[in-house]
Amino acid sequence: MGMRPRWIVPCKPLQAPFQVLEINNDQPSQIGNHKIGDPWRHSLTNKKELEIIMTTSIDLTHPIHENMPVYPGTEQPVIITGCSIEKDGFLEKKITFYSHTGTHMDAPAHLIKGGKYLDQYDISRFHGSASVVHLESNEDESIDLTLLKPLENQLKDTDFLLIHTGWSQHWGTDNYFANFPVLTPEAAEWVAGIGLKGIGFDTISADSSDTQTYPIHKILLGSDMVIVENLANLNQLQAGPVEFICLPLHFQQADGSPIRAVVFI
Repeated sequence: MGMRPRWIVPCKPLQAPFQVLEINNDQPSQIGNHKIGDPWRHSLTNKKELEIIMTTSIDLTHPIHENMPVYPGTEQPVIITGCSIEKDGFLEKKITFYSHTGTHMDAPAHLIKGGKYLDQYDISRFHGSASVVHLESNEDESIDLTLLKPLENQLKDTDFLLIHTGWSQHWGTDNYFANFPVLTPEAAEWVAGIGLKGIGFDTISADSSDTQTYPIHKILLGSDMVIVENLANLNQLQAGPVEFICLPLHFQQADGSPIRAVVFI
């Protein structure tokens, strides 16, 4: 009998450390010198080769609930019990929320007339390698180009840029909504010119809270990038590349969507 994988890793050379997860019944505890749970490196060249799983996954998503922080002026989610086990024999919730609730993704259509909706992208747009930059020690409200330029070579071989400002520590407080760091227009133009799939922030917006014109959004979305906002737990990541997945809900004409954001390291 062949192996029964729990996860199949894409068929390409892998750079991160991995663990042997599951092997065939004839060798229940090891393959060669590799026991289950051992750190192991392997370049997949055939889909039928050993299936392996990344060592650690970290959830970057804030949970959705009725009292959660939302962008000023937006209504909070409403979650009601539509069906109950006692009455209907099964439990089911009815959930109402705006498309930019919680940890979410902005499509170009959010601010660019004629821009793409999320459902117009191939699913491959929502996962790939990501570079993490830690700027929590930056005391300026602006993230200028000098802070990002050192990543230039690394970003040429990556799909997403995740910016850790440390602002998620204010999640659930009034401080979360004001004076958070944002890219300068120059830095945004530079990022937009790299050719990334997207960029992620641990703040409520890519633009300052007092904006009326959303210039940073328009620069980034105008280059056909997606923007992820309200990321959590970026402090748990080391600087450097990780594997990033950010899957939006699949509904028509999606100008944005809550996502489940996860990294594998």
